[in-house]
Amino acid sequence: MRALIILSFFVSPFLGVSQNSDLPSDFLSKDFHKDRRQKLRESLPANSVAVFFANPTRNRANDVDYVYHQDPNFFYLTGYREPDAILFIFKDKQTASNNSRYDEILFTQPRNELREMWTGRRLGEVGAKEVLGFEQAFNNSEFKRYNVDFSKFDKIIFTDFKNDVRDNPRDSSDLYELINQFKVKVKYPEKNSIALTREAQKNNLDTQSLNGLMSNLRGVKTKEEIELIRKAVSISCAGQVEVLKAMKPGMSEREIQGIHEFVFKKYQAEDLGYPSIVGAGHNGCILHYIDNYKPEITSKELILMDLGAEFHGYSADITRTFPISGKFSPEQKLIYELVLKAQEEAMKICKPGTPRQELTVVCRDVINKGLIELGVTKPGEKHMYFPHGVCHNIGLDVHDMGGENLEENNTVTIEPGIYIPDNAKCDKKWWGIAVRIEDDFLITKDGYEHLSTLAPRTVKDIEAMMKLPSALDDFILPSLDKKN
Repeated sequence: MRALIILSFFVSPFLGVSQNSDLPSDFLSKDFHKDRRQKLRESLPANSVAVFFANPTRNRANDVDYVYHQDPNFFYLTGYREPDAILFIFKDKQTASNNSRYDEILFTQPRNELREMWTGRRLGEVGAKEVLGFEQAFNNSEFKRYNVDFSKFDKIIFTDFKNDVRDNPRDSSDLYELINQFKVKVKYPEKNSIALTREAQKNNLDTQSLNGLMSNLRGVKTKEEIELIRKAVSISCAGQVEVLKAMKPGMSEREIQGIHEFVFKKYQAEDLGYPSIVGAGHNGCILHYIDNYKPEITSKELILMDLGAEFHGYSADITRTFPISGKFSPEQKLIYELVLKAQEEAMKICKPGTPRQELTVVCRDVINKGLIELGVTKPGEKHMYFPHGVCHNIGLDVHDMGGENLEENNTVTIEPGIYIPDNAKCDKKWWGIAVRIEDDFLITKDGYEHLSTLAPRTVKDIEAMMKLPSALDDFILPSLDKKN
């Protein structure tokens, strides 16, 4: 196959490689992504090809799209951060029309002078070669002419489609069209998933294996990935520390969220790993509370803050729970220290070979016994005060890929919690207390490294930190009320 040079009013033949000297210099290298592709190739079954599609662009409203975020697998294997692209990784060498040999090929969105003026620089096929290190890279408009005989493969491995990609009628090579062209090339049956599974027995389509292959690869982190995760965790801890010093009664949930996210940006974190959770009082009992609307937090309330910075694609996941007044009430302290005890008991078995589920079992045992001792529950009573597991992998996803057992160089969380909503079936003095403590860990050869120690987690350290002055103490904005 050869690339065509197509000239039009919108495409300049003088566009060179898209270079941006303003970008950070500490992204993962092209050698990292090349190595990851090779590791995947080694794990592929004989006579197979793995296929990956870039994430679609998502519309926010009218002519405004959400900020683009690449599919984690696609980024992991390429470093490419643009939409409308497709990647093929072959188990064995293929022969091009000019008799050259290749085992991977990337189709990217093309350079476009007008579009880049509006939406930002693009790499194009030349940039994919020079910047990302691909020997075979072409504009996505060439994919329609890509004539590999897919029937010759024993397996074509890809993730099944969700039919949730919009068609851009002005672009004949957008992701929507790439998917349709791929379906034609591989004789994809336009039927429901059950029918596809049955049809796959007759043809070579495999929509089941890719998740396991990528999970085995991504679960164990490389040295380069661990450094980026360390940075994301440190940034997230710094946000917790600055909020701890700045927090006072009368602040809003949204204001506290803003301090966290300002610190993230100050340290050059590109994004959030997930929507920020800032819940005061009974709002903390909503596990994924992202409204963050409460306009004024009272001095009697705890505030649960679950926020993680995303740095160069890798996400932290840190939760701390603080008393807005600077001092825990007796009931708050008892619940907090029970959650902390549960976490520390789980940390004792945090090592290679331990099933992740076992960490939840340990935490649940500690919390259930502790709630009975406090009189919050009775022996044998079922409750929903601790409704979730405590351990998941972190990385390119906040709930990242990985196996069921801990392995060396996994990066994981331990996050026990107790949530007692208003009107719970217990003494009223416990109502509205919600505590979650979440820390990030690197699994080492014979144990773990606690990555998130910069964020205070004991009652003593929290209360001491809250007495320190904040750089934001004198940051007072003028009133927007015209009457004043």
